[in-house]
Amino acid sequence: MPGLDRSNRGGPRRALVLLVAALGGVVAVASLPAQAQKSAGESLDDSTINATVKAELIANASTKARQINVETYKSVVQLSGFVESETEKADAERIAGEVGGVRGVRNSIVVAVHPPVSQRIADGVTTGRVKAALIADKAVHSNQINVETRAGVVQLSGFVLNEKRRERAAFVASRVEGVQRVENALVIKPEERPSTP
Repeated sequence: MPGLDRSNRGGPRRALVLLVAALGGVVAVASLPAQAQKSAGESLDDSTINATVKAELIANASTKARQINVETYKSVVQLSGFVESETEKADAERIAGEVGGVRGVRNSIVVAVHPPVSQRIADGVTTGRVKAALIADKAVHSNQINVETRAGVVQLSGFVLNEKRRERAAFVASRVEGVQRVENALVIKPEERPSTP
């Protein structure tokens, strides 16, 4: 057809990024009540950024996206989880920082060796116990916290309202059976900046 551009603009990678970003927008709209501290526009923008960062990590051969958690609050992206090299950690930060709309990247990724199957099973049990303990503690607000475990080291990540909640979450996690150490990567939510006229 005349006027129809059938050129491949970015190929499968570009299609994946657009699909994940679009799905992120749908998820954002569905989860707006849970995002009470953000406006609807901020939630949608953050979810779109989050989805785009995840898609870019998936599309990049140098990063194992399934090992990297991505959280976004007011256009600040936090990366967390466990990877096997400093190069992968740095690549993930670079990729996230290149996504449009990102104001900053907090790279809380921990470099650690990949454990054997028996340890991964034990870590899964520990993660479940920590999540249950955080849910049971009403002062923590655990719906804002990601939990990952590698070789008994528990990483807490996400955005929380204040230092008290951050410290309480680490304390609760540290008391759980199987936890060797807690890496507290929780970030206190950025304060509101007054808009300029």
